[in-house]
Amino acid sequence: MAIDLTALWDFNKPDVSEQRFREALATASGDDALILQTQIARTFGLRKDFANAQKILQSLDAAVVTAGAEARARHALEWGRTFSSATHPAETQTAQNKQQARDAYERALTIARGGKLDGLAIDAIHMLAFVDTAPADQLKWAQQALAVVEASSQPAAKMWEASIRNNIGHALHQLGRFDEALEQFERAVVLRERGQNPRATRIAHWMVAWTLRAMGRTDEALAIQLRLEREWDAEDAPDPYVYEELEALYGSKGDEARANHYAQLRRSADEGAAT
Repeated sequence: MAIDLTALWDFNKPDVSEQRFREALATASGDDALILQTQIARTFGLRKDFANAQKILQSLDAAVVTAGAEARARHALEWGRTFSSATHPAETQTAQNKQQARDAYERALTIARGGKLDGLAIDAIHMLAFVDTAPADQLKWAQQALAVVEASSQPAAKMWEASIRNNIGHALHQLGRFDEALEQFERAVVLRERGQNPRATRIAHWMVAWTLRAMGRTDEALAIQLRLEREWDAEDAPDPYVYEELEALYGSKGDEARANHYAQLRRSADEGAAT
């Protein structure tokens, strides 16, 4: 499409993203207009308003039939995300909803492959891990997505590598394969540091430290988490996950005073995020 969706997205502020998409929609036509509306639907999904997301996508059903591959793939992807995604509460993940999501993601994958849209193919594969949540299944899907990344020369596919390596590392960590998980997380750090997203880079470092703690490499993990604490605090954006790890790390060292200090900071950060 002629519009750069990446420039319009702020996944931490879906309401802001919606406004940007609507402004772009005012002068868009054809497939571009359809694609922008699928992204507007996604902003509602990120806010857990799945009913509105589905309403928008259903309004596009007739037009999408004759649209190009990107519009059809994005429409299928977003339809799937209204049934199973990171924002869905566990109690909504019924067998019926998971099947609806699986059907949509597989349809998106077929369309994307046919249209040689590697980035969207990777997106569809990685979403199947929200349907099949067992660590072994998540590892399988992440490895399939990485295979597409590595075989592709498309920038839209290459930009997925850090996220996919993170997903592989997370699945390996859950399976207790910590050495392999650490390798993937460290490779993700290298990729993130080449980019310009400090938040994603810090999260990548957090994953490394999380795994180091699991491996008993406490001092190394502690050094990383303390650095992350300083970096987040410098932005006045305390991270409860960093506090949680520092609580665990100091607890493992027998320093109950420091562990309790970070437990209190974690609770305060959680309360602040909830208000």
